[in-house]
Amino acid sequence: MSTVKQAGGRPRESRVDHALAEAVRALLSEHGYASLTVDAVAARAGVSKAAIYRRYATKEEMTFAVLVHDLREEPPADTGSLRGDLTALAARIGDQIGRSAADVMTGLLADVRADAALGARFAATYLAVERSVIATLLDRAVTRGELPERPDSPVVHALLLGPLFTWPIVLGEDPDRIPKLAPVVARIVADALIAGALPPAAQDGLSGGS
Repeated sequence: MSTVKQAGGRPRESRVDHALAEAVRALLSEHGYASLTVDAVAARAGVSKAAIYRRYATKEEMTFAVLVHDLREEPPADTGSLRGDLTALAARIGDQIGRSAADVMTGLLADVRADAALGARFAATYLAVERSVIATLLDRAVTRGELPERPDSPVVHALLLGPLFTWPIVLGEDPDRIPKLAPVVARIVADALIAGALPPAAQDGLSGGS
Protein backbone atom coordinates (compact mmCIF):
# COMPACT_ATOMS: atom_id res chain seq x y z
CA MET A 1 0.00 0.00 0.00
CA SER A 2 1.34 3.43 -0.84
CA THR A 3 2.08 5.85 1.96
CA VAL A 4 0.70 9.33 2.28
CA LYS A 5 3.08 12.06 1.18
CA GLN A 6 3.75 14.81 3.67
CA ALA A 7 2.60 18.35 2.96
CA GLY A 8 5.03 20.20 0.72
CA GLY A 9 6.87 17.00 -0.10
CA ARG A 10 9.20 17.36 2.87
CA PRO A 11 10.36 14.12 4.52
CA ARG A 12 9.57 13.56 8.15
CA GLU A 13 12.34 13.89 10.71
CA SER A 14 12.26 10.92 13.06
CA ARG A 15 13.62 13.05 15.91
CA VAL A 16 10.72 15.49 15.62
CA ASP A 17 8.17 12.68 15.31
CA HIS A 18 9.53 11.03 18.44
CA ALA A 19 9.55 14.31 20.38
CA LEU A 20 5.95 15.04 19.37
CA ALA A 21 4.76 11.59 20.35
CA GLU A 22 6.46 11.80 23.73
CA ALA A 23 5.02 15.27 24.33
CA VAL A 24 1.47 14.23 23.44
CA ARG A 25 1.59 11.18 25.71
CA ALA A 26 3.11 13.12 28.60
CA LEU A 27 0.59 15.98 28.40
CA LEU A 28 -2.34 13.60 28.13
CA SER A 29 -1.13 11.76 31.21
CA GLU A 30 -0.61 14.96 33.16
CA HIS A 31 -3.58 17.08 32.13
CA GLY A 32 -5.99 14.98 30.08
CA TYR A 33 -7.33 15.35 26.57
CA ALA A 34 -9.47 18.47 27.12
CA SER A 35 -6.40 20.52 28.08
CA LEU A 36 -4.22 19.30 25.21
CA THR A 37 -3.28 22.05 22.74
CA VAL A 38 -0.92 22.34 19.81
CA ASP A 39 0.87 25.16 21.62
CA ALA A 40 1.47 22.97 24.66
CA VAL A 41 2.74 20.08 22.54
CA ALA A 42 5.09 22.36 20.60
CA ALA A 43 6.50 23.79 23.83
CA ARG A 44 6.96 20.39 25.47
CA ALA A 45 8.51 18.84 22.35
CA GLY A 46 10.77 21.82 21.68
CA VAL A 47 9.56 22.24 18.11
CA SER A 48 7.72 24.94 16.22
CA LYS A 49 3.97 24.88 15.67
CA ALA A 50 4.77 24.90 11.96
CA ALA A 51 6.53 21.55 12.37
CA ILE A 52 3.35 20.13 13.87
CA TYR A 53 1.07 21.59 11.21
CA ARG A 54 3.28 20.15 8.47
CA ARG A 55 2.30 16.77 9.88
CA TYR A 56 -1.20 17.24 11.25
CA ALA A 57 -3.98 19.67 10.39
CA THR A 58 -5.63 19.51 13.81
CA LYS A 59 -5.07 18.52 17.43
CA GLU A 60 -7.43 15.59 16.89
CA GLU A 61 -5.43 14.20 13.98
CA MET A 62 -2.20 14.58 15.94
CA THR A 63 -3.66 12.73 18.92
CA PHE A 64 -5.10 9.91 16.82
CA ALA A 65 -1.85 9.46 14.89
CA VAL A 66 0.21 9.26 18.08
CA LEU A 67 -2.10 7.00 20.07
CA VAL A 68 -3.64 4.78 17.40
CA HIS A 69 -2.01 4.91 13.95
CA ASP A 70 -0.86 7.38 11.34
CA LEU A 71 -1.47 7.39 7.59
CA ARG A 72 1.31 4.90 6.92
CA GLU A 73 -0.63 1.91 8.25
CA GLU A 74 0.31 -1.24 6.36
CA PRO A 75 -1.53 -4.55 5.94
CA PRO A 76 -0.47 -7.29 8.36
CA ALA A 77 2.04 -9.82 7.09
CA ASP A 78 0.61 -12.40 4.70
CA THR A 79 0.20 -15.46 6.93
CA GLY A 80 -1.02 -17.66 4.10
CA SER A 81 -4.63 -17.89 5.25
CA LEU A 82 -7.65 -15.68 5.83
CA ARG A 83 -7.91 -16.83 9.44
CA GLY A 84 -4.26 -16.06 10.09
CA ASP A 85 -4.47 -12.63 8.46
CA LEU A 86 -7.60 -11.72 10.43
CA THR A 87 -5.99 -12.88 13.68
CA ALA A 88 -2.94 -10.70 13.00
CA LEU A 89 -5.08 -7.70 12.13
CA ALA A 90 -7.36 -8.12 15.17
CA ALA A 91 -4.28 -8.32 17.39
CA ARG A 92 -2.99 -5.07 15.92
CA ILE A 93 -6.33 -3.31 16.35
CA GLY A 94 -6.56 -4.59 19.90
CA ASP A 95 -3.09 -3.32 20.70
CA GLN A 96 -3.88 0.11 19.26
CA ILE A 97 -7.09 0.40 21.25
CA GLY A 98 -5.61 -1.08 24.41
CA ARG A 99 -2.84 1.49 24.65
CA SER A 100 -5.26 4.43 24.31
CA ALA A 101 -6.95 5.62 27.50
CA ALA A 102 -10.74 5.35 27.30
CA ASP A 103 -11.35 8.95 28.39
CA VAL A 104 -8.92 10.26 25.78
CA MET A 105 -10.55 8.29 22.97
CA THR A 106 -14.01 9.35 24.13
CA GLY A 107 -13.04 13.02 24.02
CA LEU A 108 -11.24 12.68 20.70
CA LEU A 109 -14.14 10.92 18.99
CA ALA A 110 -16.62 13.41 20.45
CA ASP A 111 -14.64 16.23 18.84
CA VAL A 112 -14.55 14.43 15.50
CA ARG A 113 -18.29 13.75 15.55
CA ALA A 114 -19.12 17.33 16.59
CA ASP A 115 -17.38 18.90 13.58
CA ALA A 116 -18.69 17.79 10.18
CA ALA A 117 -15.60 18.97 8.32
CA LEU A 118 -13.27 17.23 10.75
CA GLY A 119 -15.36 14.08 10.57
CA ALA A 120 -15.14 14.13 6.79
CA ARG A 121 -11.34 14.51 6.99
CA PHE A 122 -11.10 11.52 9.30
CA ALA A 123 -13.28 9.44 7.02
CA ALA A 124 -11.17 10.37 3.99
CA THR A 125 -7.85 9.74 5.73
CA TYR A 126 -7.63 7.49 8.78
CA LEU A 127 -10.78 5.47 8.13
CA ALA A 128 -9.88 5.15 4.45
CA VAL A 129 -6.46 3.79 5.41
CA GLU A 130 -8.02 1.24 7.76
CA ARG A 131 -10.47 0.08 5.10
CA SER A 132 -7.71 -0.14 2.53
CA VAL A 133 -5.84 -2.47 4.88
CA ILE A 134 -8.95 -4.63 5.23
CA ALA A 135 -9.59 -4.60 1.47
CA THR A 136 -6.03 -5.81 0.86
CA LEU A 137 -6.52 -8.63 3.35
CA LEU A 138 -9.81 -9.66 1.73
CA ASP A 139 -8.34 -9.52 -1.77
CA ARG A 140 -5.63 -11.94 -0.63
CA ALA A 141 -8.32 -14.37 0.45
CA VAL A 142 -10.05 -14.06 -2.94
CA THR A 143 -6.75 -14.69 -4.74
CA ARG A 144 -6.12 -17.80 -2.62
CA GLY A 145 -9.61 -19.08 -3.41
CA GLU A 146 -10.77 -18.84 0.21
CA LEU A 147 -13.54 -16.40 -0.75
CA PRO A 148 -15.43 -16.21 -4.06
CA GLU A 149 -15.44 -12.39 -4.07
CA ARG A 150 -14.45 -9.49 -1.86
CA PRO A 151 -16.99 -8.91 0.93
CA ASP A 152 -18.01 -5.39 1.91
CA SER A 153 -14.94 -3.86 3.56
CA PRO A 154 -16.83 -1.43 5.85
CA VAL A 155 -18.91 -4.31 7.25
CA VAL A 156 -15.79 -6.36 7.98
CA HIS A 157 -14.22 -3.21 9.47
CA ALA A 158 -17.19 -2.78 11.81
CA LEU A 159 -17.17 -6.43 12.87
CA LEU A 160 -13.47 -6.35 13.73
CA LEU A 161 -13.39 -2.95 15.36
CA GLY A 162 -16.74 -2.97 17.15
CA PRO A 163 -16.17 -5.51 19.96
CA LEU A 164 -12.56 -4.43 20.55
CA PHE A 165 -13.57 -0.76 20.74
CA THR A 166 -16.66 -1.41 22.85
CA TRP A 167 -14.87 -3.49 25.49
CA PRO A 168 -12.72 -0.76 27.11
CA ILE A 169 -14.27 2.45 25.77
CA VAL A 170 -18.03 1.83 25.92
CA LEU A 171 -18.26 -0.85 28.61
CA GLY A 172 -15.26 0.32 30.64
CA GLU A 173 -13.83 -3.19 30.95
CA ASP A 174 -10.18 -4.03 31.60
CA PRO A 175 -8.10 -3.25 28.46
CA ASP A 176 -5.53 -5.82 29.59
CA ARG A 177 -8.00 -8.52 28.53
CA ILE A 178 -8.08 -7.33 24.90
CA PRO A 179 -5.27 -9.69 23.77
CA LYS A 180 -7.51 -12.62 24.69
CA LEU A 181 -10.59 -11.04 23.09
CA ALA A 182 -8.91 -10.20 19.77
CA PRO A 183 -8.46 -13.78 18.47
CA VAL A 184 -12.05 -14.60 19.42
CA VAL A 185 -13.27 -11.66 17.34
CA ALA A 186 -11.05 -12.72 14.45
CA ARG A 187 -12.41 -16.28 14.58
CA ILE A 188 -16.03 -15.10 14.55
CA VAL A 189 -15.40 -12.79 11.58
CA ALA A 190 -13.49 -15.50 9.69
CA ASP A 191 -16.32 -17.99 10.25
CA ALA A 192 -18.88 -15.48 8.95
CA LEU A 193 -16.79 -14.71 5.88
CA ILE A 194 -16.12 -18.35 5.01
CA ALA A 195 -19.80 -19.17 5.49
CA GLY A 196 -20.73 -16.42 3.03
CA ALA A 197 -22.82 -14.63 5.65
CA LEU A 198 -21.60 -11.12 4.81
CA PRO A 199 -22.70 -8.97 1.85
CA PRO A 200 -20.35 -8.50 -1.10
CA ALA A 201 -18.82 -5.11 -1.84
CA ALA A 202 -21.25 -2.35 -2.85
CA GLN A 203 -24.34 -4.40 -1.98
CA ASP A 204 -27.39 -2.67 -0.51
CA GLY A 205 -25.57 0.65 -0.30
CA LEU A 206 -23.45 -0.58 2.61
CA SER A 207 -20.11 -0.12 0.91
CA GLY A 208 -18.07 3.01 1.25
CA GLY A 209 -14.41 3.91 1.26
CA SER A 210 -13.23 0.51 0.05
